[in-house]
Amino acid sequence: MFRSFSFPGRLATGALAAVLFSLPVAALTLDEALRQAEREAPSLAAQAAQVDSLRNSAIPAGALPDPKLLLGLQNVPIEGDNRGRFDREPMTMQMVGVMQEVPNRAKRRARVEVARAGVERATLEQRVERLKVRRQTALAWISALAVEEKLALFQTLYAENDLLVKAVRARLAGGRGQAADSVGPKQEAALLAEQEDQLQQSRAQQRAALRRWVGPRADEPLTGRLPNWPVDAEHYRHSLQRHPELVLFDPMTDEAQAEVRQAEADKQSDWSWQLAYQKRDDAFGDMMSVQFSFDLPLFPGSRQNPRIAAKQATLSQLHAQREAAEREHAQQLADDLAEYQRLDRALRRSQDSLVPLAEEKVALTLAGYRAGNGELASVIAARRELIETRLKHIDFAQQRALTSARLHFAYEEVSQ
Repeated sequence: MFRSFSFPGRLATGALAAVLFSLPVAALTLDEALRQAEREAPSLAAQAAQVDSLRNSAIPAGALPDPKLLLGLQNVPIEGDNRGRFDREPMTMQMVGVMQEVPNRAKRRARVEVARAGVERATLEQRVERLKVRRQTALAWISALAVEEKLALFQTLYAENDLLVKAVRARLAGGRGQAADSVGPKQEAALLAEQEDQLQQSRAQQRAALRRWVGPRADEPLTGRLPNWPVDAEHYRHSLQRHPELVLFDPMTDEAQAEVRQAEADKQSDWSWQLAYQKRDDAFGDMMSVQFSFDLPLFPGSRQNPRIAAKQATLSQLHAQREAAEREHAQQLADDLAEYQRLDRALRRSQDSLVPLAEEKVALTLAGYRAGNGELASVIAARRELIETRLKHIDFAQQRALTSARLHFAYEEVSQ
């Protein structure tokens, strides 16, 4: 007789399995997705590099140009008996010197203002990009979670369809039904499978959209509920000017105004100075010379004025673009607020009446069918209506969450 001593091993295996199943499964919440997106987004790294670049470029913005070293020969004879000789003519000199160009003060000050405005613009663009990344991540997470909720609903739908199959069999066994009734639940199951396939496709697409922002963590299970940030319409209307895309026009306008002043400074004369030491033959004394030069902007009508006009036109363009953008965002805000209110009412109506009524209708038609007072077609029609109502309920919740997310990241987070 053989005896087995495998029980301790089995116990160890069972204990290990229990430990493994008890370990927490990695899941992606909305807050974690937002943090992950900020760590992963290459666009934020690009914006940070741009800010560093402009900050470094702003350091020498108001500095004078580098001095120039001057080397040369002066007054070398090219005719007569002394041509090509450096030591026969008293005016022949070897010259070494330095020259410094000095742009006018207004131009240097305008360059500093342009550089500072550029840094401010890039810093704000970085902030706008961060909000964009967070908003798009939230939208992708919401859409992915809504698909998961719909797929989870299908397990309940299949279970309910099994109950319908049993009810049909019971009625047929009692001799009260028709043989064709057995086909109805099978058709409904096939239609459910078709809808589930479409949702599986949507799941893959939504996960791909989420992967763009959070990387491989998009494949983790999602946990949490569809968010619904509070919507304060009056606060949003008063905060319209703080919309990140409108605030961005402030440093852009400052930069354009500084460029206008820089162009106007071209009408003022730049100057330079030059200091040179001139070495002659030992028989003659060495010399030193100092020289100053000044720009003469004598033709502003064909040179400086057109550049000034071009910069002023750019500034006018920015003013017009800001006004157009403000009107566009005002319209978008009104549309989003109206959409949110509609979706909020629709979701409440669905939760309080449409879904309960559809469930009640299914229960009544199924009870009538079991009692022999109804037709199977009525039961199937009621069930399909319930399925669509449940799926539409999730759609309402998803669309409301998406709308509140757009409002939140445009008007709430920008003020934090």
